[in-house]
Amino acid sequence: MRTLCLDLDTSKARKAVVDDDADKLGALLNEAGIRYLEDFSPSGGRHIYVPLQESLPAAEARELIEALMFRAASLDPGPHQNITDGCIRVPGSAHKYGGHQVLLTPLAEAYDTLKRRNPTSAISALRQILAPEMLRLHAARRRTQRSIPSQPRATHGTSTTRSGRHSPLRSVALTGLYDTERYASDSEARMAVLNHFAACNWTLDQVRTGMNGPYAGLTALYGTKADRLLATEWNKATSWITEKKPSRTHHQKSAHNYNTSPTKLTGGATDPTSASLNQLVNDLENILYATLDSRFAQYGRLGISLKFLFRAVLGYMRTNQTDVLDVGCRTFAVALGKDHVTIARLLPVLEHATAGILTRIERGRGKNADSYLIHLPQEYETTARQLTWRKGKIHAIRPVFRVLGDLAALAYEAIERGRHSPTTAELVRTTGFSRNAVTTALAEMENLRMLRRHHGRWEIVATTNLSDLAERLGTTIERQHQISRYRKERAQWHAWLDRHNDGTVGESDFYDPESEDYWIPPCGEEELQLSLWSAA
Repeated sequence: MRTLCLDLDTSKARKAVVDDDADKLGALLNEAGIRYLEDFSPSGGRHIYVPLQESLPAAEARELIEALMFRAASLDPGPHQNITDGCIRVPGSAHKYGGHQVLLTPLAEAYDTLKRRNPTSAISALRQILAPEMLRLHAARRRTQRSIPSQPRATHGTSTTRSGRHSPLRSVALTGLYDTERYASDSEARMAVLNHFAACNWTLDQVRTGMNGPYAGLTALYGTKADRLLATEWNKATSWITEKKPSRTHHQKSAHNYNTSPTKLTGGATDPTSASLNQLVNDLENILYATLDSRFAQYGRLGISLKFLFRAVLGYMRTNQTDVLDVGCRTFAVALGKDHVTIARLLPVLEHATAGILTRIERGRGKNADSYLIHLPQEYETTARQLTWRKGKIHAIRPVFRVLGDLAALAYEAIERGRHSPTTAELVRTTGFSRNAVTTALAEMENLRMLRRHHGRWEIVATTNLSDLAERLGTTIERQHQISRYRKERAQWHAWLDRHNDGTVGESDFYDPESEDYWIPPCGEEELQLSLWSAA
């Protein structure tokens, strides 16, 4: 391949989205130092051409285009999907609907770009910028290869990564295209999206942020009327959701079942103060690093999951300001990126391994979960008080590490919360993994600009936003899909219980994908953690 062809097609998204994608891709190519030329078609589509000095293997060209698809909803990979038959209309070509492809780039600049072309170093720079998308692409391919022999059943829920399908409403928000048999007009389509945002507890400011970011399709549905109509239609959406959703108080404080439960708190200390709870969490963190991590390591591979489950417990305590855990396994499954059955198996092991820190005080039944009390046993108090508290906050598995793995999460935490910047050898001792495995994980995070090495020691790159990186890696959508699937399972379970308890099933007991397929709102770290614990 001597030219990369980026085809932004109005069959994939509305013209406003196509134009927005063209601007985004142009900025990305400029960042990589790549020269390109553009044209547009009578149908509203756009083409971007990247001439190359040296031929690029077709497989590598296709990989680059597929990685760029994660950045542009309207990008059609067709020209690079087939080595022999991939084609594209060049400037001046006649269009099937009449007219011709029109060159946007000034003719002299286009001639110079085609004559001088782009060196290999520019393509390497583009690959570096697209490192998260390339990693996401490779992970999706590995999942596909693993799934081929077993032929698994279709997953529940709707949202998937870009390698699969998006939910219908998410596609509307991304592309502005919708099923005309379901929505008769742009107004109905955008109200469906707004209703969904309202059901996910978004705010109007968060909706505006989304419209200025990935949800350009929703912006396109408004056209020039967004400033005039958005606030009014948002008020209608929030009112409709409030009226539609009856109270679910009959679901709370009933019976318990450890495997399924709503995430609302049903208990806790009588009057725990914020200061005392934060002190308890900080003391337990000291015990974790001083004693428990080495104890968990004795459990082998299971110990890695125990480490993160206890970190999730501490994170839940701090975020929700409680010393009682009475949420289901699915809540912690979302926090760790694991299956809820795995969490159900881990919790009794964690209770035994922590030797009195985590104690079950009530067995789950029906709609509620087992309840656990977390406290600091007397034998740990001296150790907890002698050690100084660590900087930063403890986390379970942050979304970005769903792709990078548990080892990367442990290494990143050791660097982020360490009392000094560690060397590779120190990280090997801290994590308990082999040097080769640690080195590989560090190199991958360095490639993603999460870490940098300075005088032989590893440091966090503070300018890299882990939430944005998780979005680019596709783990945010994966997490939303998991939350939506668990919400559907809970609704089915609650409906079954209600039928067998009193024979009646309320409207709120059924899963409605338009209101309960969860989308994570754009917000700060503190607000995000609280919303995720509540949504899970």
